[in-house]
Amino acid sequence: MYSDMAKYEFPLKENWSGRASDKQLYLHEKVNCMPFDQLEKGKNQFALLGYACDEGVRRNSGRIGAKKGPEAIRKVLGKMPNHLKSGQQLIDLGNVCCPGKAMEAAQEMLSEKVCQLLDKNTFPILLGGGHDIAYGHYNGIKKYLLSKNKRPSIGIINFDAHFDLREDDKNANSGTPFYQLANENEPFHYLCLGIRKDANDRTLFETASEMDVTYVMQNTFRIEFVKEINTWIKAFINTVDNVYVTIDLDGFSSAYAPGVSAASPMGFSPDIVLECLETIIVSGKLMSLDIAEMNPDFDMDHRTAKLAASLIHKVIHSEFP
Repeated sequence: MYSDMAKYEFPLKENWSGRASDKQLYLHEKVNCMPFDQLEKGKNQFALLGYACDEGVRRNSGRIGAKKGPEAIRKVLGKMPNHLKSGQQLIDLGNVCCPGKAMEAAQEMLSEKVCQLLDKNTFPILLGGGHDIAYGHYNGIKKYLLSKNKRPSIGIINFDAHFDLREDDKNANSGTPFYQLANENEPFHYLCLGIRKDANDRTLFETASEMDVTYVMQNTFRIEFVKEINTWIKAFINTVDNVYVTIDLDGFSSAYAPGVSAASPMGFSPDIVLECLETIIVSGKLMSLDIAEMNPDFDMDHRTAKLAASLIHKVIHSEFP
């Protein structure tokens, strides 16, 4: 059981504001804020759950501030138009928090809550927080599948500049989640989109090769190659029963995402990510999604929060099979 050093925070309605209408024209009017224990089983419902933790970023010598990411994303998302059908639900369930250095406890709490969300037939959208969110998120999906006596065949699709395959021999951090998962799961299915040579040292490429990781380099991860990229994504999806998507905002060019721990102008653009998300969603295998590394302390004009909110807007308004 997780330590009481990790804590759960109720959602705050004041994080949701925008233009007022009497027709639920905006998402702040549509969203339903409720404590986690009040969530009922349903269908056609999306749940937002924050991971307010940047301890993994601190351990990885990054710029802290990502623990404030979930709140920043909500504030922008609420101002966006609502095109959800009347029967669809958008629910804010608050945050899993990491006071102090209790990252592992926060990951364990997150894992339990993801499992509970899936058990309630609810699609989780997790808001980070450092990319250590991925370790807890994946384990929550795995826990749910095992509870249903299903084979935990989970394909990870990571939109990112970094492999995040650093060894965790000293301690786990925001750069180690997929190394940890690879060593705990056999087989390990991992596809990285947007990898950069200037963001990963030689040993990380060697680790990726040893672990049979599939990846697309950033200079190929462009809209002009969308047909080929979608072919690779479909081939990867065909090897697994379930898909988990994680989007690290530091994979985008800093022109779109300055508000991250490791910003770079050399990243990818939103158009190719949106096209890939459509391919993943129509596969019918997507179980859950998170957005990581949102750091409002460095976010000029709320640019990164707007990007994160737009990605979520795209997902919740897509046609799921």
